[in-house]
Amino acid sequence: MNQTAEKAVAAYGGKELWSNAKTIEAEVSAHGLAFQMKGRPFFEHARISMEVARPFSRLTPIGKDPQVAGVLDGSDTRLEDQNGKALAERKGARRFFPGGLGRLFHWDDLDMAYFANYAFWNYFTLPALLMRENIEWKEIQPGWLEANFPESIPTHSKIQRFRFDLKTGLLIQHDYTAEVISKLATAANVVMEHKQGDGYLYPSRRLVTPRSPSGKALPGPTLIAITVHDFQVK
Repeated sequence: MNQTAEKAVAAYGGKELWSNAKTIEAEVSAHGLAFQMKGRPFFEHARISMEVARPFSRLTPIGKDPQVAGVLDGSDTRLEDQNGKALAERKGARRFFPGGLGRLFHWDDLDMAYFANYAFWNYFTLPALLMRENIEWKEIQPGWLEANFPESIPTHSKIQRFRFDLKTGLLIQHDYTAEVISKLATAANVVMEHKQGDGYLYPSRRLVTPRSPSGKALPGPTLIAITVHDFQVK
């Protein structure tokens, strides 16, 4: 790893923690224009369970029914009831985005299961992502990393940039294009707050807004605001 990545992994708990991490359990709330544009309810204290080593995440509830979870399993999505029984499934979920006029104004539960789960999986497993050999990390300037993601990892866009604090190593801003929404959906995901976990720090509040051509996070509108109420690495 380069110096910036080394410092970031250390800031978020260290190599040993993230090399041995199996799962993440979290409780989150999220709201913003991105939900409203797709006719989706906000997340209010939703529960997330994910694996660290591979793109697998389960978010409950995914929609209006409190008993229905949305699951990302690699490139596929499905809906499950509270007993884990599959209710619906969509193979190769990425190929359905951004879609036609119907998807422009409305996402169903399987659409949201794909987007929300891969987004949270990327955000929450970042320290481990920095150590993955199938992601090409390049230090473009001190504190700035550019990532080139393989097709095997569901994510916002192939090329993304991450800005870390030079002193602390903590994430400041994550830049990407949310291609499942639109090729024009350039965004700045700014970390507003960190909290202390059991031997590690984690971003507890994020604000996603449009990004200017110069890379600056615009003050609004709020595309997505995320609050992490609880975060446990196991």
